[in-house]
Amino acid sequence: MSLSQQLKDYRLTTAEILYHMPDHPGILQSYIWQDLDLAPKYPVLRRFLDFWDRELEARVHSVRVASASVMKPPSIRSPGITLRLH
Repeated sequence: MSLSQQLKDYRLTTAEILYHMPDHPGILQSYIWQDLDLAPKYPVLRRFLDFWDRELEARVHSVRVASASVMKPPSIRSPGITLRLH
């Protein structure tokens, strides 16, 4: 992961792509794709899906996308309970 991309607010993006198998169109197969991308337009994912449509025989059924910021400010969480043992 490039630090310059992270500073430009690129996020770790995961996409689950469901597609129809070319030999058996009634069966769906799952493919997981992951890369750094810019939300909400996702240009890297769109380039990949354009490549998929252009080069692969498998027809895309649906795409689910999740993204999370890679760089976050530090945080401190306090425990819900404190126990002492003597």
